[in-house]
Amino acid sequence: MGIVTPQNFHFAEPLTLECNRTLPSFDLIVETYGTLNSDKSNAILICHALSGSHHAAGFHHADDKKAGWWDNMIGPNKAIDTNRFYVVCVNNIGSCFGSTGPTTINPESVGSDQHNSDKNNQANEAAVYGPDFPLITIKDWVKTQAMLSDRLGIDVWHAIVGGSMGGMQAMQWSVDYPNRLKRCVIIASTPKLSAQNIAFNEVARQSILSDPDFKDGRYLQAGTYPRRGLILARMVGHITYLTDDAMKAKFGRDLKSGKFMYGYDVEFQVESYLRYQGERFSENFDANTYLLMTKALDYFDPTRDYPLKPSMSSEQSHPSVPTASSAQLKDSIAASVKDAQQPAQKNEPKDAVAAVDESEDIHQQELTALKAAFAHTQCQYLIVSFTTDWRFAPERSQEIVDALMATGKPVSYINVDAPHGHDSFLFDIPRYMGAVRGFLNAPFITANKSKDSLSKSNDQNSKKNNHQSSYKESGARS
Repeated sequence: MGIVTPQNFHFAEPLTLECNRTLPSFDLIVETYGTLNSDKSNAILICHALSGSHHAAGFHHADDKKAGWWDNMIGPNKAIDTNRFYVVCVNNIGSCFGSTGPTTINPESVGSDQHNSDKNNQANEAAVYGPDFPLITIKDWVKTQAMLSDRLGIDVWHAIVGGSMGGMQAMQWSVDYPNRLKRCVIIASTPKLSAQNIAFNEVARQSILSDPDFKDGRYLQAGTYPRRGLILARMVGHITYLTDDAMKAKFGRDLKSGKFMYGYDVEFQVESYLRYQGERFSENFDANTYLLMTKALDYFDPTRDYPLKPSMSSEQSHPSVPTASSAQLKDSIAASVKDAQQPAQKNEPKDAVAAVDESEDIHQQELTALKAAFAHTQCQYLIVSFTTDWRFAPERSQEIVDALMATGKPVSYINVDAPHGHDSFLFDIPRYMGAVRGFLNAPFITANKSKDSLSKSNDQNSKKNNHQSSYKESGARS
């Protein structure tokens, strides 16, 4: 992409957030790649992950040694081809890379006695939002991105693409603004965080919150920085992005100095790597932003606006009447399973069996809720997972696929064999890149159009002998 220059979009209108707090105004930092066509139909929105930003491709200056975080995906002749598409990547509010967030000036502080009476650095730092920045959600981010779409004059996105937390935003887009995107690409993501994932985020947050230099989030005013807490938070997070096999192959139990030092300083290569990653992250990221981002992840649940009725079970919401033969087969299988499990169940506590039944019931309820959320979506979906991703395992992507298929939505799914764990979505893996490229370049066919075409074809087929020419024409269109 060469040299790219970020743009600032200022929104003077108040923004009411899901937490019922209001930002009086806000800024979004944006990078664009490629050229928008005359009818604005070739635009693709890129949604970034937790530590990402608007800088998805290219370089900021001639001496820049590191390209944008998705440079292997975006560019001329790449999976997201800028020769064909106009690509937009926006830095979310709450971030620390230029959009309104904890490190930007709080407009309500401008004009205060403290701000006007003291122009030194401490007073300027005291004017930033810091811990006063409100908690935000994925829905809030999508709302601001829709506002940016209006500003750019883009009514319908050719596609919205995101990995990890970015995939959550793409999914929320398809639910909240179904008429404004034609394709949705959800990569290495999940319909909502598991208890284990929330637990990892809480450990990371507590690492920051318990740092003596955190100062209740007012570390800039105090002239400190919770460096140790942020390093620990990143180390915890980074472990979840990799796999045991990948760490074994890269580091094993190799010692940095070749021998035991019998102390608590770095001895193993993997320790050195984690500390390096933590140190580098602490130099470029803001602690309050990390707290906000992880909370937004925890809160994400596209089904929250589609609550299940207490009396509504999965079967009641989608009743079916089996044929005699299928019912007999079902009874036969159930009897065989019961006989096979009989010896084991004699020694199995009743509460363990009940726990399994309860887990399955919860799974069915969640599937029903997800189907309700996707029921009115109108885009085509590509869901991508990675075999070694245990942070957002393939099973979580398959939950999304199951719900989409159950509601008759056009969805393609690929589970890519990759050794890099959750971070696989950032790597140049040919099968992965090829799937994204193919999906973005394929013709757009809605579920309704597909059904209409099939219905027309079947209708014409039934009249084949009498209307041969009409049938051939309809079959060609299908």
